[in-house]
Amino acid sequence: MQAASLLKSSPHFSPSSLLPSKTRVFRFSPSTTIKSPKRSQTPLKSLTRVSSSQATTESPISPPPPPPSIGSASDVVKQFYTRINGHDLDSVANLIAENCVYEDLVFSQPFVGRKAILDFFKKFTDSISTDLKFVIDDISSEDSSAVGVTWHLEWRGRPFPFSKGCSFYRLEVVNGQRQIVYGRDSVEPAIKPGEMALIAIGGVTRLLQSFPQLADRL
Repeated sequence: MQAASLLKSSPHFSPSSLLPSKTRVFRFSPSTTIKSPKRSQTPLKSLTRVSSSQATTESPISPPPPPPSIGSASDVVKQFYTRINGHDLDSVANLIAENCVYEDLVFSQPFVGRKAILDFFKKFTDSISTDLKFVIDDISSEDSSAVGVTWHLEWRGRPFPFSKGCSFYRLEVVNGQRQIVYGRDSVEPAIKPGEMALIAIGGVTRLLQSFPQLADRL
């Protein structure tokens, strides 16, 4: 009520007179603009994009190495002859199965077992020099479990007399390694009877036909 009476009694009264004397009143015209504070002109550092592969500190886990490959049957037989030529019987042992059976038709009985076979080849290599070597003439490679070989012996690169032969090998994978489980050697005879061999075979055949019970003694 006092403020209303004061307005009526004072014609020169203005609302600003009610404010404290130290208070400033700012009037803004439509043309007045407010300046924003100046921004720093310091350039921003450039940003480096980091790829997902770089962001990972740990290296990727590489796949495990593949298992060692198993050599082919023909490769195993080639190694067999190479190591015999080098008189390296320790490495030959890895190519022969523990229960291998080896027939050399020069002998009346086969060699049974790795140890017996290695003992035979040790006697063979001890009786010859390293100048006498096996040379493979032909070898089959299509079958993964059976190999046929024709070979001969050479002395310092020259053919050795009466040394032609052929061999057969059967192989199996044992403990992840292909090994020889059976072998047979047929060697050229030093004495060649020729047609006499045919006569001998014919005579034995006629004898068996006449006395079939003799076949039990063969």
